[in-house]
This record gives sequence, structure tokens and C-alpha cells, in this order.
Amino acid sequence: MLSPQAPAPRVLLLEDDPAIARTICYALEREGIAVTHSLLIADARQQWASVAFDALLMDVGLPDGNGLDWCRELRSTGSIAPVLVLSARGEEMDKVLGLELGADDYLSKPFSPRELLARTRALLRRSRQFQPAAQAQPAQALQIDEQGQRILLHSQTMDLTRREYQLLQSLIQSAGRILSRDALLEQIWGLGSESTDRTVDTHIKTLRAKLRERLPGQEVIITHRGLGYSLNQPG
Repeated sequence: MLSPQAPAPRVLLLEDDPAIARTICYALEREGIAVTHSLLIADARQQWASVAFDALLMDVGLPDGNGLDWCRELRSTGSIAPVLVLSARGEEMDKVLGLELGADDYLSKPFSPRELLARTRALLRRSRQFQPAAQAQPAQALQIDEQGQRILLHSQTMDLTRREYQLLQSLIQSAGRILSRDALLEQIWGLGSESTDRTVDTHIKTLRAKLRERLPGQEVIITHRGLGYSLNQPG
């Protein structure tokens, strides 16, 4: 159970099967997680725009569209809230596609309520661990605003996805040290995730491109072949 002192996390559930939705709502709400249920993407969009949800649990095949298309749209607009995809389509390529479009985790139907709860709570924990604490480092070109969940480059906010933010934050906090792909996978995606080294490399590639656009001629993220990545703080 979550601590009674902490505000209850709010989760949006997008699921068109009422029986599955009832099972999910019961499993989460008995653990202190507030759930808002939508049957259609159209309603989920309205709910998402009006409420600050902590996570999104979404089916893929819905009567009014494909959940992955909305997931991709959310990521393109800068949303960093964690997304767990629930789908009867369990093939490997479907999972890879979902993760590459911005989902944080993938759970194939049928699943047990216990596994769903564990994965949801893991997403919420990882989301919250990047929020409070250390002050930004004004002496550095790259600064972490943990409360605002953003990275500042020369005092200007960088346009990052949630995973890019988490990756860059980890690299900044470990400046001068090499972080292996396995370490980044465990720290950011979690031990239970089905993500692979390729997922880390893909996110590093897009993050590196954004840094190069702002800092032409400077190599901020250094690749150490066979070892991992490190950060070279820009001047």
C-alpha cells in the first residue's frame, strides 16, 4: 500500500473491454491508486488534457483508433508521463514498435492483476524518483531542474522527451564516469522491462542530435566502445 501521507497517484486507463477495465480498476484502487477509465481515445484525450495524471495505461486496438498512434502523438508534444501498453498482440515486433513509439513498458494479455500492479507501481516509482532533491548546478552549462523535470542548457530549457530527460540527467549526475548500457537500462527502464541495448542506443542518438543542434562542433555524449557512454560537460 502507498503511504497515507503521500497524495494518491492518478492513473488514466484506456481500455474498451469493461470486464478487463473493472479488474484493473479494482486492483489499482485497492492499493491507493486513483483510476480514471476511458473506453475511447477521444474521451481519453479530453481527460488527459484536463487532469494531471501520473501515468497512462492503454490498450492498442480501440474502436476509434490505435493506442500507439496516440502514444506517439503524446511523445511528440513533449509529454513525459510514463505509459504502459496493454495488448493482446504479444509478438516481439509489436512490443518493439510500442517501445520505440514512446511506451515505457508493455504487458501482453492475458495478465495477472498482481503483475499489472507491480509494473504500474514500478513506473510510478521511477517517474517520481526524478523529481525532488538536488539544486541545479549553476557553474555548469547543463543544469538539472529536478522539480520541473527539465534540463537547462545555458539557462535555456531543452526540448526533451521523458526518456531523453532521464538519460541526460543520469549522465550529468555521473559526469566523468562511464555508464554501461545495462546500468542505464536498469536505472531508467527498470529490471522488469523488455527494453534492450538498442533502446538505449536509439534514445542516445536522438539526444545527441538535439545537443549537437544547440552546440555545433561539441561532442557532449561520448561513446566508449564496448563500455557505454559518458558526459563531457560543454563549456
